[in-house]
Amino acid sequence: MTANLLDFDLEGLIAFCERLGEKRFRATQLFRWIHQKGASDFGQMTDLAKPLREKLVSSAHVAPLQMVSRHESADGTVKWLFDVGGGDVIETVFIPETDRGTLCISSQAGCAVGCRFCSTGHQGFSRNLTTGEIIAQLWYAEHFLRQYLGRQERVISNVVMMGMGEPLQNYSQLVPALKVMLDDHGYGLSRRRVTVSTSGVVPMIDRLAADCPVALAVSLHAPTDDLRDNLVPLNKKYPIAELLQACTRYQASAPRDFITFEYCMLDGVNDQPQHARELVALVNAQRAGGLSCKFNLIPFNPFPASGLKRSAMPQVMAFAKILMDAGIVTTVRKTRGDDIDAACGQLAGDVQDRTDVDKRMAAQRQGMLGGIKVVVTKGIEV
Repeated sequence: MTANLLDFDLEGLIAFCERLGEKRFRATQLFRWIHQKGASDFGQMTDLAKPLREKLVSSAHVAPLQMVSRHESADGTVKWLFDVGGGDVIETVFIPETDRGTLCISSQAGCAVGCRFCSTGHQGFSRNLTTGEIIAQLWYAEHFLRQYLGRQERVISNVVMMGMGEPLQNYSQLVPALKVMLDDHGYGLSRRRVTVSTSGVVPMIDRLAADCPVALAVSLHAPTDDLRDNLVPLNKKYPIAELLQACTRYQASAPRDFITFEYCMLDGVNDQPQHARELVALVNAQRAGGLSCKFNLIPFNPFPASGLKRSAMPQVMAFAKILMDAGIVTTVRKTRGDDIDAACGQLAGDVQDRTDVDKRMAAQRQGMLGGIKVVVTKGIEV
């Protein structure tokens, strides 16, 4: 079986070439051909010696993902569906802005975390993606968009690991992919422009800080453990206090001087003034330890199975004002691509669930109903 060269970061490709009896600089040439020029045919790689090209034909290949479909939103957002085999289909989204082009990449076929508000979680979990499958999303999108838009220069300036899956639960495959994104011989992205979003896998946050620190976004979504347990089940293993301590530790290595907390606004669930005040108290307690953060409030993108509703915009803005009045940098995310189900929380793909997701989600919905009753009896404003 030949090796898929998309599975290798530069050091991995150097080791592969050395096993073929080739010098290190040949690996760098090969790396550039694959990632900077989008080449998959070794015959196109004209500055490689012919004997090396012949070795590569018999020992290696560049394996793109099979595209199932492409959808383009009225706002310019593009969503691809890719077949990763075994009955699993993943989704990747490109979001154009005037000053940047952002690619949202999946790290797993499905997701085992099972957040209440996330369509991917309701699909269940099939498997981790390989490094090659992660980086192939960027490889395909970058070189497709250059041709599609008629551009020679780089189109994708930012990558967010916010697609299907929990990236830090696929750590061994994630880190080499991040290194390819950052490598000047690959995509040359700034650490500030590559973001890993996590629901809070605390040990892996610490490992990422040591191995490959990039921008960090944390899916918080609640100010208390009782509420977050129901919205983000991983909180039962790594509660908020442990998570915030890990974020504070990460900040010492982070390329940005703040951690982003993502907060999906759910009508009547986590969007009340008391919730905002509890967040302020939570952040203030951590500031003394050195935590600096910003909040990104995300309008919920409804889907039928969730049983949840989007907070009204006046409620979102009132919530934001409480945070900003307390000196917390707060933004409200603009919804993009919702007409093609490409907005935040909508990526579902089609995966072979191996996790009894229906039972887990039913238990969470029941828990949420109980949680709401507790909140109301405590007098939280509605």
